[in-house]
Amino acid sequence: MNNWQEFNQEINQPDQEINLAKAALLIAQNEYPNLNIDDYLSIFEQMSKEVNVYLPSSSYPLKIIQGINHYLFEYLKFRGNTQNYYDPRNSFLNEVINRKLGIPITLSLIYLEVAKRINFPMFPISMPGHFLLKPDFENAGIFVDPFNQGEILFPQDCEEKLSYLYQQPIKIQPHFLAPVGNKQVLNRLLNNLKLVYLNQQQLERALKIITGLLMLDPFNQGELRDRGIVYFQLGDIPKACYDLECYINLAPNAQDLPAIQQLLDKIKSF
Repeated sequence: MNNWQEFNQEINQPDQEINLAKAALLIAQNEYPNLNIDDYLSIFEQMSKEVNVYLPSSSYPLKIIQGINHYLFEYLKFRGNTQNYYDPRNSFLNEVINRKLGIPITLSLIYLEVAKRINFPMFPISMPGHFLLKPDFENAGIFVDPFNQGEILFPQDCEEKLSYLYQQPIKIQPHFLAPVGNKQVLNRLLNNLKLVYLNQQQLERALKIITGLLMLDPFNQGELRDRGIVYFQLGDIPKACYDLECYINLAPNAQDLPAIQQLLDKIKSF
């Protein structure tokens, strides 16, 4: 069984039963074939033991967050890669663990896995342009930003961060700060990689990532379109035609339909 088959097997179970760390490592194994997933999962187990030294005797949530922060960001020295944000290694969990460098979603994954193992449940928050965590306790009005050393944020802070990221005033919407499921986390992780590879014109790698995205959502019209375009760029005309025809049939009212139809006609004329 190859890594994508294992990934498909992992995600084809109830969302809450998906092993998020394992699924993320299976994505990484696509780039690093010799990656031993069990070795990296055992690192999380080791972390869950080490972090206890930094935890308070009380179960006060803010104190627990401070303890996790101290362990991950002061002792282990994890940090956000602000110098080379679009380095694809920032999206591979094994590389983030090895290099102690990551982007919001991968640093959040590490934080989430440690918190889960010490029975401090947290929700992933897939805010536009950024990724956060929210502690799972009654009336929790705070968010944790692992990319910024576990900074504690309130909703107003999230709105300011969003406005800063997009360089314009943005009103926070409730769904921006709503918890997301494991498949949505993996979808965002894969989308990050896809955009990096497309921007770098690494088409073969982008194609593999789109494969993973379509495992998460086999009828995602945009991914079918994008795969068809990548196939065309790689010179695989039959597969390009198949995907683009599927897109046209599935999205008859899409705004880009005339452009895609024109591309398909051009491909067929070769």
